Amino acid sequence: MNLAILAAVPTPSPTVTSTPRPSQSCLDSFLCRAVLDATDTPWFAEGSYYILIKPLRIIAIVLVAMLIRWLLHRTISRLVDATAEGVPTVLKPLRERIPTAAVDPALVVPERRRQRAAAIGSVLRSLVTAVVFGIAVLLVLSELSFNLAPLLASAGIAGVALGFGAQTLVKDLIAGLFMLLEDQYGVGDTVDLGEATGVVEAVGLRITTIRDGRGVLWYIRNGEIIRVGNKSQGWAMVVVDMPIGFAGTEEATAVLRTAAASVAMDPELAPEIVEAPEVLGVEQVTVDGAVIRTVIKTTADGQLPVGRELRRRLAEALENSGITAQIAASRMYVRSPSPPPEGHETGQGGAT
Repeated sequence: MNLAILAAVPTPSPTVTSTPRPSQSCLDSFLCRAVLDATDTPWFAEGSYYILIKPLRIIAIVLVAMLIRWLLHRTISRLVDATAEGVPTVLKPLRERIPTAAVDPALVVPERRRQRAAAIGSVLRSLVTAVVFGIAVLLVLSELSFNLAPLLASAGIAGVALGFGAQTLVKDLIAGLFMLLEDQYGVGDTVDLGEATGVVEAVGLRITTIRDGRGVLWYIRNGEIIRVGNKSQGWAMVVVDMPIGFAGTEEATAVLRTAAASVAMDPELAPEIVEAPEVLGVEQVTVDGAVIRTVIKTTADGQLPVGRELRRRLAEALENSGITAQIAASRMYVRSPSPPPEGHETGQGGAT
């Protein structure tokens, strides 16, 4: 009877203790699972994930970002150096594409091209640094369990707001970047920008600084530059119109042609002359007689000295040939020897 009662009493089952498991983020990590398999200790695997694995991943992200930045900077520097040393003819600035044998391209110092390449390289390096480290910061925040969705949404809204508020700044920066890429002008060039005409002293992504002939320093925003007239790229043309009065055009043309040829044979001016001077002939006829035009193509830097010397020699040639005296004689008016009649005004002021 006692045995039956004891058999009827249920035997209590042993208590099963549940083993804690690491978090899902830890299980998603290969290193955390490896630690868990090696030690079979969930709390140690979980602790190693936050104390060891996450810091190592953050350090790895920073190191990889620095490596990528260094490689991109090195690539940009090599491209800048290669561009400064020599580029294909199509990509060269106009001043180095002068189609003439009178000017040796090797004599042209590519200082402006080096400055432009250095400026573009600096902009590209800054852009690469901002992009690479921006992505690295987002990855680090993700490793620290930050929710990036609200952050990215806020950044997008802030970017739109800044875009609307800084339209002029963005316009100036884009215009300055394209100006550098297209080599529209550089430091030392003489340019005509509409309101201001002078020598470029500084070129930036937002502002261009110009010194005009009166010494006034102009600060012009790149986004406001609509047109650019560059007087220092490629070759230049010197045009001289000389009046000869009513002298014989054939004689005057021969005299001017000889004087212009002497300018081309000058050893000091020859390197600046692209093509031989040419006397085109009678350009116009006025009440004072005919005007003969002489042109000569020069380098951009040699336009002023060659133009001054050409005008001087043409004027001396006309004077030595006697044509200048003929021009002066044709402009003299002979006064009548008889006095003017009474009551006729002579145009001279006097007492009344």
